Amino acid sequence: MSTKRCYYETLEVERTADESKLKAAFRKLAMKWHPDKNPGDASSEVKFKEINEAYEVLKDGDKRAAYDRYGHAAFEQGTGGGGPGFGAGFASSFSDIFEDLFGMAGQRGRGGGRERGADLRYNMEITLEDAYLGKTAQIEIPVSVTCEPCSGTGAKAGTKPKNCSTCGGAGRVRQAQGFFTLERTCPGCQGRGQMIEDACPGCGGSGRVTRDRTLSVNIPQGVEDGTRIRLAGEGEAGVRGGPPGDLYIFLSLATHEFFQRDGADLHCRVPISMVAAALGGEFEVPTIDKGKTKVKVPAGTQSGRRFRIASKGMPVLRSRQTGDMYVQVMVETPQNLTRKQQELLSEFEKLSSGVTQPEAAGFFTKVKDFFGARAGS
Repeated sequence: MSTKRCYYETLEVERTADESKLKAAFRKLAMKWHPDKNPGDASSEVKFKEINEAYEVLKDGDKRAAYDRYGHAAFEQGTGGGGPGFGAGFASSFSDIFEDLFGMAGQRGRGGGRERGADLRYNMEITLEDAYLGKTAQIEIPVSVTCEPCSGTGAKAGTKPKNCSTCGGAGRVRQAQGFFTLERTCPGCQGRGQMIEDACPGCGGSGRVTRDRTLSVNIPQGVEDGTRIRLAGEGEAGVRGGPPGDLYIFLSLATHEFFQRDGADLHCRVPISMVAAALGGEFEVPTIDKGKTKVKVPAGTQSGRRFRIASKGMPVLRSRQTGDMYVQVMVETPQNLTRKQQELLSEFEKLSSGVTQPEAAGFFTKVKDFFGARAGS
């Protein structure tokens, strides 16, 4: 009878665990018990091997079905199907956790030391009018460019980089660790695969120098706050002849003195006199296209009322659509009245009735009824 521990217990999962739960449990335990994480601990290597063996069986549908029916006996000699083994399956099990264990992402394929340059960010503030009309702007930025004397190789003119003696130009080295082999970034060349014996004096061996560059940026109509514009290949030059990165322009809109923007719509607030609100009238307001338009105010307009002016808003980015403009009127209460003005307003108040101010009359009637009901209760 087998003395091996149950595979499900080894992976610390239920027998009903699906493939995703099995994989998650395997990754967690493999990282915990990996020999590199526990140097000098012989038991961790045993535990690590047990975890892999359990996962090799349970991740395979046929092997799992056999294990569920016959247990460990399904893989013992003479019972059909060899043991789980540590061949190609072993490598596939760990290929997806090497990155988590050793941080090896992006460290392969660096032969020749050619690395892509970094992406750059440039913050640009524009006006609302710029966003409405669109514009072409000139910017000047300091950026790393390819060193001309060495053509980006980093080696002094007349010389060339040589293959790293540690990795032979591969940029990676292999190291035996117990029952398997690990592949790591070469410590001699940091994964570049090449070494420079005589560095270029102009760039110090990096293959890049910093220069100010003037670029033209096309800002389309309708851009919004936070819009990002990508200029491909205008970032930093690559290391030792590698491809350049990109430049990203992040736009922000300056506060406008008259308009507030909401998507493609524009909003503004206009104060009007009490008389204009009561008797009606009209006034002119500016538009974002440097024009002006009239707004008619009907008699009895209340403070806060909005008037919509169609198609006088912002253009929608990469579209033929245009937003609207909304004008909100705010009735201004008179201040610093003369004695005569005060007398006239008092006389107007005496002549007023619920007909001229129905909302106020209705409100105070409700208040009176409310207090009357409380007094009688």
